[in-house]
Amino acid sequence: INLRDFGEGRHQVVDDRPYGGGAGMVLKADILAKALKSITSKLRTTNYELRTILMSASGNPYKQKKAMEFSKLDHLIIVCGHYEGVDQRFIDKYVNEEISIGDYVLTGGEVPAMVIVDSITRLIPRVLKKPEATINESFSTNLLEHPQYTRPEKFEGKKVPDVLLSGNHAAVDKWRNQKSLEKTKEIRPDLIIQTD
Repeated sequence: INLRDFGEGRHQVVDDRPYGGGAGMVLKADILAKALKSITSKLRTTNYELRTILMSASGNPYKQKKAMEFSKLDHLIIVCGHYEGVDQRFIDKYVNEEISIGDYVLTGGEVPAMVIVDSITRLIPRVLKKPEATINESFSTNLLEHPQYTRPEKFEGKKVPDVLLSGNHAAVDKWRNQKSLEKTKEIRPDLIIQTD
């Protein structure tokens, strides 16, 4: 929804200066509450699971496990932070969890919200043609996904590994598991520590 639809005055103001001073503007709690209530008032069902999250650089790190959890909800409301932030009173009263997609700051929460939506949507049954595509991919097993190859068999002097051409499914699985482990140890060793 467009937050300015709930803004005040001729200019539909949705933010104000922070108490105590400082740079930037803070999204107002009352404006955010009106916007949120306009959504929740349309949800007529009583037995639904609703979660409200706030995209925030200081939130909990977003992981595949959280995407799986969110994909099972009936409703998920994503509040996109902007400017200097969101009035803490709104967060305390209405937000179930603050989520961060990484250790960096963006101009707003809209792009992170799109990341959340995409990662959840692909987990919903019948969204992907082949649901098994979500089973053996990076982070579904705390290992990064193995390298992928396709035609042509030879590209600029580099061949597809022989094991992938062998037709031996057990050997292919073993190779893929080994390559996943090697890749994870090299790029994301923190994931291996989590599995211990």
